[in-house]
Amino acid sequence: MTQRTLALASDHGGVELKTLLSADLAGLGWRGLDLGTDGPASVDYPEFALKLARALKAGEADFGLLICGSGIGISIAANRHAHIRAALVHDGYGARMCRQHNDANVLVLGGRAIGPEIARDCLKIFLETPFEGGRHARRVAMLSEYGEK
Repeated sequence: MTQRTLALASDHGGVELKTLLSADLAGLGWRGLDLGTDGPASVDYPEFALKLARALKAGEADFGLLICGSGIGISIAANRHAHIRAALVHDGYGARMCRQHNDANVLVLGGRAIGPEIARDCLKIFLETPFEGGRHARRVAMLSEYGEK
């Protein structure tokens, strides 16, 4: 079985949580592709959302994880790309539903809004939950259809 890849990117508000979650990936059976940032110096979150969107479009990763302070700004930046379905979640239920019903391909967390154990739980659930398809497939297809090409 081929190991799947998760692209990770954050701004300065999410770098600590990104580092923590990156260390958990091997135990979950995933390889990490760290796209930065790597320290506490202030950076612009749209740049890192763009890096992740490009990596997913190029097939360099299967899914993505984005983190900024609240998770809101980086979610907005990521969802500007038609092939991205980024979901900001705060608990395991949101992580499960974004995969089951929305076929989210990017998990978004708020580095200053979520604790490490809940973040770990969200990541594990996100990576292990399949898309249900069925009635949800039509709606998910509409997301790309209505997005910018």
